Amino acid sequence: MSKGAQLAYRPIGLIGGVLAGMVSGAVFKQVWKRVANEDDAPSALQSEYRMREVVLAAAIQGAIFAATKAAIDRAGARGFTKLTGSWPGD
Repeated sequence: MSKGAQLAYRPIGLIGGVLAGMVSGAVFKQVWKRVANEDDAPSALQSEYRMREVVLAAAIQGAIFAATKAAIDRAGARGFTKLTGSWPGD
């Protein structure tokens, strides 16, 4: 991909990252409510939770974010390709 196309795709990638964060946060909140029957997941500094609960919450959150970001990035790349004829990752 040319430098111009890379620059043109950059805003799409940034918007996709923000969107992925928002969507994955909402999805994780719903998943956590069902898995743990709690509204909020434990943070690493909350002493009332055991290590495995904190790590499990972080692992689930990370997996949801990674999958959501990959789906949104892929959709953005396909849209960019339809508009420009260039795949943004090549």
